[in-house]
Formats: sequence, C-alpha cells, structure tokens
Amino acid sequence: MADGNVMSAVKKIIESDPERRFVVVSAPGKRFSADAKVTDLLYNCYKELKKSGSCKQAFALVRARFTGIIKELGINFDIQSVLDEIERRIDGEKSEDFTASRGEYLSARVMAELIGAKFIDAADVIFFNENGTLDGEKSYKAVAEAVRGVQKAVFSGFYGTDTKGKVKTFSRGGSDISGAIVARAVNASLYENWTDVSGFLACDPRIVDSPKQIKSMSYKELRELSYMGANVLHSESIFPVRRANIPIQIKNTFRPDDCGTAILPSSRYVLSGNVVTGVAGKKNFTVIFIEKSHMNSEIGFVRKVLTVVEEAGVSIEHIPSGIDTMSLVIATDSLVGIKLDRIIDGIKNAVEPDVIRVIENIALIATVGHGMSSSVGTSARLFNAIAAADINIKMIDQGSSELNIVVGVKNEDYEKCIKAIYTEFFGK
Repeated sequence: MADGNVMSAVKKIIESDPERRFVVVSAPGKRFSADAKVTDLLYNCYKELKKSGSCKQAFALVRARFTGIIKELGINFDIQSVLDEIERRIDGEKSEDFTASRGEYLSARVMAELIGAKFIDAADVIFFNENGTLDGEKSYKAVAEAVRGVQKAVFSGFYGTDTKGKVKTFSRGGSDISGAIVARAVNASLYENWTDVSGFLACDPRIVDSPKQIKSMSYKELRELSYMGANVLHSESIFPVRRANIPIQIKNTFRPDDCGTAILPSSRYVLSGNVVTGVAGKKNFTVIFIEKSHMNSEIGFVRKVLTVVEEAGVSIEHIPSGIDTMSLVIATDSLVGIKLDRIIDGIKNAVEPDVIRVIENIALIATVGHGMSSSVGTSARLFNAIAAADINIKMIDQGSSELNIVVGVKNEDYEKCIKAIYTEFFGK
C-alpha cells in the first residue's frame, strides 16, 4: 500500500476473484529503503503536537504522501478535505492512538473509492474491553451487521474503539488482527493475508542464504514461529480465525502467482514429512537464576517469586526449572530503569534463595515442528549440531507438546546457532 502503483496492483488482485469481498488495509509503508512508513510519520505528528500544540508541520509529510497517491491513481476524490478534517481532529483529540490510526483510515478511504466499495470505519465495528483486550463477541456482531447486504467493503485495520469511545490501536502490525476479526465475523472460507513476501521461510534469510519456503503449517506452529521473531504475520492474528477453523493463506502482493504459505487448523493440517518446520529466534534476554535447597517442598515458592515479577510490571518469557533451581527468562528491554534491581531485591526478601544470579545478553532460538514428537533422536540431532558449532547452551526449555525446543545462547552466538540448526535439519 506504499503508493498508487501498489494500490492499483491490489485493485487487480481484489477484482481477479469475485470471492474477495471484504478487504482490510494497512497504512502505506516504505516506497524505498530510506523512506518512512506513514505510521511513523503520524507518530512524529503526535510528538510535534505534544511540543507545540499543533501537528501542522509534521502532518505536511502525511498530506504529501496521500496527495501523491491520489494523483498516481488518477481518481476523483477530494482528499484535501479529508486531510484537513484529520489534521483538525489530531490537534483536537490529542491522542497518540487516534493519530497513529489515521494512516489505515486514509488508506481504507482511498481503496474504497478506488474499487467502488463501501468504506467501514474500524472505530464503528471493532471494540476493546476495559482491560485493553479485544471484545470479540461485540466486534464480530458489529462487523456482521455492517456488511449485511453489502457486496464489497473496505475496512480500516489496526484500530478500534475502547470502552470510553476513544480510538485505540492494536500493537504494530495489528491490521493482521483486524483482518482476522473480519474473516471470523463474516464466516469466511479463507483469510488471505497479502504482504511483501511469498509466505514463511524456514529461517531468517538475513542469516541463511535462500532458506526453504514453508508451504503449510499449523496454527500452533505459526504462533511459535511468529512469537519468536518470524514476523510475516502478527502472532495474535490467529486467535479470531482459529476458533472458527478458518485457514489463512499468506500471499505476496508483488508476486500474486506465488503459492505462498497455508496456515491450517488441526483438522486440515497434514505433516509435511519434515521433522522441523522452521527455526526462529530473538536476541536480548536476561535470565534470573534462582537456587534454593528443598525448593520443591517449599509450598508457595513459585507463587512468591512470580508475584514479585508481576508487581514490577514485567512479563516472563520462559521458566525452566529443576528440583532446586528455577530460572526466569525476561526480555531485557522490559527491565529498564530500576526494575531489575527491584525484582532481585524482592525475590531475596520473598524466598531467601541460596543463590541468585543474573545472566544477560542471552538469545532464544526456537526449533519448531509437529514432526519432532514422532521422530526419534530429534533432540540429539539438535544438541549435537549446536555442540559441533562450538556453542555453549545456557538454557533449554521444551514444552510438553514436543512442538518446540527453545535454547538460550549468548547473543554473539545467535546467528551461528541458527545456521547450525538449519543446516542439520534442512541441509546446506
């Protein structure tokens, strides 16, 4: 959606299949590597608004982008009036979420005009609970009502309305979630997610040259890989469609004939024959290692530790443990300021550990695949490959489903570890 040419390509994709009736759009992205995404321009508008009381100067860049898009498309649409109204509302609302949401709003207005479809504002049909989570039932009902008798509609993605009637956004990439909500509400046979890549790859192509493409995966595999850094699709987007067993197809806007990646419910998923589906990971975690004799027999030990972390406002990624040991794996950027010291002091006071140690600069790497549970020796192959690469494992965590094995290594060994695991299971 970066410019008029891309929007024209999207129009062709939509019109090539009459079954593509309901469209959810994101804000324009980068046109070239040094360019700025419109959402980032809008965040700059909010920063300027806070400093000066007006977003006028920063909004001029947003105005120029959409004015250029309309010119490229050659459509008769009074974009200036819409932009004037948005600029006034940004200054009046003084809301970061409202400001950031206007990229999707404008994209949807333009796309609806381009394809002759009804525009539906996400603020009218997607709702959040008081705690900030999606109010699914209310949203599904509102979307279904909004499209009743409508042949084709365009929704703005990324945002909805909170319990106070104010615009609230999802996290970045949240248009994927919006699309899933619409798919669930209209009981779609398929949720197509069009992006700038031809589906999921078995590994990060910035680390391994030309990794194999994943032709199909399950919802659970998607969740694991997306959460661990495979950012083709927002990890939260599966929840609306999963309960309704709606498959997802990842497709490439710039290569529409590519098969992409199918993400399937368990009832339709068939093992591909590969032991491992994909490898993904993230850097910069901190491990808090706790040791205390007879920890396992001390009632309430784990609860006391987790309460300390909760009260610090921090979430935990993994909790590997032994009979007298327990480790808390936490994203380092969530421990800014005095939070780490506060957690350490809190744990000392709460459970009086024999040893408490902090290990920083840890990377987590997940090896994911349903085939792992039925293949003898998968763990041995994984750990032998890591050992052969002369990498020391700092942490191991495996879920009871045997869907994934997560290892922690030093940040500096991250890329080497990814390559070693990929080579072991997919070859060079």
